[in-house]
Amino acid sequence: MTEPVGFDEYLDTLGRLTGHVDPTAATPEGDDIRQATDSLAALPTIDEPTLAAWVATYPHRVPVLGLVVGLTQEKLKNALVDHFGTGGWVTLARTRADELVHWFDTDFDLLRLLHLQLGREYGFADVLIARAGSRVTATRAGHSGRRVEDEIEAIAADLGLPYRTRTRFTGRNGRTAPCDLVVPDGAAAEIVVAAKGFDSTGSKLSDAVREIVEMAEVRLPRQFVIAVVDGIGWKSRRADLRRIHELWASQQIDGMYTLATLDRFRTDLEEAARLRRLL
Repeated sequence: MTEPVGFDEYLDTLGRLTGHVDPTAATPEGDDIRQATDSLAALPTIDEPTLAAWVATYPHRVPVLGLVVGLTQEKLKNALVDHFGTGGWVTLARTRADELVHWFDTDFDLLRLLHLQLGREYGFADVLIARAGSRVTATRAGHSGRRVEDEIEAIAADLGLPYRTRTRFTGRNGRTAPCDLVVPDGAAAEIVVAAKGFDSTGSKLSDAVREIVEMAEVRLPRQFVIAVVDGIGWKSRRADLRRIHELWASQQIDGMYTLATLDRFRTDLEEAARLRRLL
């Protein structure tokens, strides 16, 4: 199995699981929230220098720019942590306004979207679409989590392994624990995998840590326990991520991977399967 890497090295491999969605594009879920304030509309021109001056003057209004490009405050914070190492938009606006606005435009197409939305008239349908935004976000969050599960399942299937997904496995003294993939099945588990991908933060991350800890506690000596953990949401919950990493560093679990290191996951999964004569 792959030797544990340092926590910071692992942290650097975390990536965004959900792509940015143009909030003006028509989708089955509807357009994302569009909003601009009177002070933005009153700017003589819309370009990076004027917006940098605007955020420096109104640092607490930075989340409005997030809304313009379709980011909730939580997603904005996580994106800032990913790029700047801090979610404090007020401090960034006061000390690094030019960099902040340039990042908004480079990563999220701020200038074009702001021009487009400031010149648009809004009606009743737009209000209803905005109110539906939280449901749209929740659906996309679920898709991001399933992406990690889908990736590990595809690798297991490509290797020709017998497996089950989203089930429980039996370990020490007949105790069971949850897992996202088990080889070959829960009753005769030889390899168990947790797949935990989150671009947002919340109680689900704590639940994920608890599940992986439970897997480590229940495992039999012959059972391999592996975790695939990714998403920029973990960057705002580093203490939780560190707890999982400590399980790996102390050999309570056998591997920890991100989508960027799935090549290692595949190699280690195949090695474990051959050791247990499943291939």
